Amino acid sequence: MSYYVYILASRKDGATYVGVTNDLVRRVYEHRLKAVPGFTSKYNITRLVWFEAYDDPVSAIAREKELKKWKRAWKVQLIEQDNPGWSDLYESICT
Repeated sequence: MSYYVYILASRKDGATYVGVTNDLVRRVYEHRLKAVPGFTSKYNITRLVWFEAYDDPVSAIAREKELKKWKRAWKVQLIEQDNPGWSDLYESICT
């Protein structure tokens, strides 16, 4: 089973959210539906802009905690290394 650390954004230069899940497609879909009230639904954070896969949950959770402590500029740099236009990657993971 794979585990994913991901970053969602409302838009480029907008609010971001870091999360972890074992089902990336389902979890991003839940964020898009605003199925769970909270930060992402309040600020309309639905665009998947970055993710990494891990083989075990301990490593994924450790990485999530690390990223949550990062400064915004560091997260922006991480996103823009692979996704300079902040494109929504959700469709690419659904196929």
